[in-house]
Amino acid sequence: MRRRDFIIALGGAAASWPLTTRAQQQPMPVIGILNGRGANEAPELLAAFRQGLSESGFVEGQNVAIEYRFAEHQNERLPALASELAGRKVTVIAATNTAAAVAAKAATTSIPIVFAIAGDPVQLGLVASLNRPGGNVTGLTQLALDVIPKRLELLRQLLPAATTVALLVNPSNRFLAEPQIHDLQAAAPMLGLKMHVVTAGSEQDFEDVFARLKQLRVTGLVIGEDTVFTSHSGELALACARHAMPAIYDSREFVAAGGLVSYGGSHTDAYYMAGVYTARILKGEKPADLPVQQRTKVQLLLNLTAAKALGISVPLPLLGRADEVIE
Repeated sequence: MRRRDFIIALGGAAASWPLTTRAQQQPMPVIGILNGRGANEAPELLAAFRQGLSESGFVEGQNVAIEYRFAEHQNERLPALASELAGRKVTVIAATNTAAAVAAKAATTSIPIVFAIAGDPVQLGLVASLNRPGGNVTGLTQLALDVIPKRLELLRQLLPAATTVALLVNPSNRFLAEPQIHDLQAAAPMLGLKMHVVTAGSEQDFEDVFARLKQLRVTGLVIGEDTVFTSHSGELALACARHAMPAIYDSREFVAAGGLVSYGGSHTDAYYMAGVYTARILKGEKPADLPVQQRTKVQLLLNLTAAKALGISVPLPLLGRADEVIE
């Protein structure tokens, strides 16, 4: 065979190679999702993340793979899980809660990281600034911690005769617990309230919490930000109703399950935007060039059935401000 004919024949053979053989030259990108939740909790949040990906052209199992690492509410496991993803050399890590983002940042300085957190990413050392993150980390943050004092103020409006309140935090998540305690300890005296701190690291601690609240003669509860509480917002709402404890949290699920009031942003929106940002990195953008997004939308929800059961008369101005009222 002449050299020219051989080259033509070789080119035709290459074009007919199976797609799987050619795909090996361009491996499917892999996303590592790192989170402190349990593996089977809040599937709607992961669905929102995948939606953000798919709207940018990435579908799990088709042109992108996802590896999941959940700490099962044991935050001390997050550093090892983050190192595992870094060792796997995933294309990008999506760290979808505060403790996970800190662990991912410590695990790698080269793999891109997208976070969705409640804390301040600059104070946490995740980014140099919001507009210019620098390094390998970017993402979005919510006003979750900023509105904690506002939650106390709203609870005060619903309980004008209250003198003693409590803040529920997860002691194993100091990145969220410490700033929340600091802010409410400063806000409570200005509202004429005495504040106690109670703790729960898992759902199994909830009954002990309510026993402690009774002992302290607490008349109102602010539920702090944490994945333990978000994952079990329904159980917390039922416990609050069972113990006749007026409480405020950040999620609609809490109010829908019988909780009195919620004030905060949308978790599904945060996961969706994390998916959008992850897709942008998969398309070649650099974390250092993607400003940290601040999600500023918050919603006030009231459950009038819960208010009636607690003997609470909701002030008309507060009722008028509500984005949604459940009856």
